[in-house]
Amino acid sequence: MTATLPSASPPNSSFTETYDRIIDAIARERQIKDWSRRKKEALIALDYEALPELSKRGPVRAE
Repeated sequence: MTATLPSASPPNSSFTETYDRIIDAIARERQIKDWSRRKKEALIALDYEALPELSKRGPVRAE
């Protein structure tokens, strides 16, 4: 199963992840759905290091 996130700009850009189970793909789509546009753009750009900083709650800090 593949989850795809279309990008608003540019129109031919997208992000794809592959999952073995449909339930995992649906869970991931629901997770990404509520992300900000900037966070989605970072995901599409494969900028994983920027994702915590773009979180609404801020970065996760280890205690």
